[in-house]
Amino acid sequence: MLFGLYPLRFSFSALDSLYFPPGKSSNILRGAFGAIFRRVACVPQCNDARTCEWKATCPYARLFAPSAITHGPSGLADSPRPFVFRATHLDGRHIPAGANFHFDLNLFDTSGKTIPYLVQAFAQLAREGLGPGGGGVELQHVSQLDAGGSSSALLYGEGSLPLLQDTPPLELSLDPTCQRIARLRLRFVTPTELKNEQQIAGRPEFSIVAARARDRLSTLRELYGPGPLAIDFQAFGQRAALVRMTRCDIQHIDFVRRSSRTGQTHSIGGFIGDAEYEGDLTEFVPYLRAAQWTGIGRQTVWGKGQIVLERCR
Repeated sequence: MLFGLYPLRFSFSALDSLYFPPGKSSNILRGAFGAIFRRVACVPQCNDARTCEWKATCPYARLFAPSAITHGPSGLADSPRPFVFRATHLDGRHIPAGANFHFDLNLFDTSGKTIPYLVQAFAQLAREGLGPGGGGVELQHVSQLDAGGSSSALLYGEGSLPLLQDTPPLELSLDPTCQRIARLRLRFVTPTELKNEQQIAGRPEFSIVAARARDRLSTLRELYGPGPLAIDFQAFGQRAALVRMTRCDIQHIDFVRRSSRTGQTHSIGGFIGDAEYEGDLTEFVPYLRAAQWTGIGRQTVWGKGQIVLERCR
C-alpha cells in the first residue's frame, strides 16, 4: 500500500523585516493563503464554495470545501483539507530585510492540478506582504522534496512555472519492513489534540495515536487519492492496543488564533513533548512515518499535530 503527497518548499527573500510570533507561523500562513487563494482560483460569481455550481472543478473548493464523508472515522468527522503547513522553524523569529527563508506545504491532492494555483497564490501573497505588518517578500522558487526532505524537483523559479504533468507525487510505502521493531519514541512537535470516543484524550496512548494516524491516512487517500486503506480497521486497533506506553513527558500549552472572517478567537492549543512505546510495533511504523507528513489529530491545517518519529529499534 502506498500513500502519495506533494511535499512543497516555498523559498522567499525578505524585502522588509518580518516577525513571526511564537506558535503563530502556520496560522498566519494559513489565514493569508486562504484569502488570496480564493481570489486566484474562484470564479467571481461564487458566493459559497460549498454550494457553488462550479464546485466539482474549482481548485478552491477542492482545497477549502472538500466533499463530506458521511462515514468518517472517529476524530475525522469533518473532511480534512488536503494540505498542512510546516513552518514551526519560523516561530518567534525576526527575518531581517535581505535574508532568505522558507516554509513547507504538504499537499495531499495527488492529481497535481492545484499546484499552479498554489504558486500563483503565494506569488500574489508575496506581492501584498506577509506576516504581521505585511512585510514585503519575493517568491524565489518552489521545489518538491524527497522522502529525506531534500529538493528533488524545481517546480517554479525565475518567474516561470515548468510543466507539472510529468512530476509524480512522493509515494510512501505503508507496508512493514522485515526488521522487527519493539521500541520507539514519538515527539509531538506542535500542540496536539487526539480524540478518543468523542472526547479529547489526556495522554497519547499508543492505541489512540495509531488509530488517528490510520484514520487520517485512509481519509486523505479516499478524498484525494486512490481510495481508502484496504485493511481490517478493527484488527489493526486491537493489535495497537497491545502496545504499551513506557514513558510520557508532555505538557499542555495554549495558543489562540483570530479569524479574519468573523473576528472570533479559537484555541489552537494541545500537548507537546514526547512518549515512548514498547511492543510489536513493526506494522505501525510505516503509518507513523507517513503521519510525520500529514500530522494527526484535530486542526492539523492550522499546524497542530506535527509528530516526529525520533527512534526505532
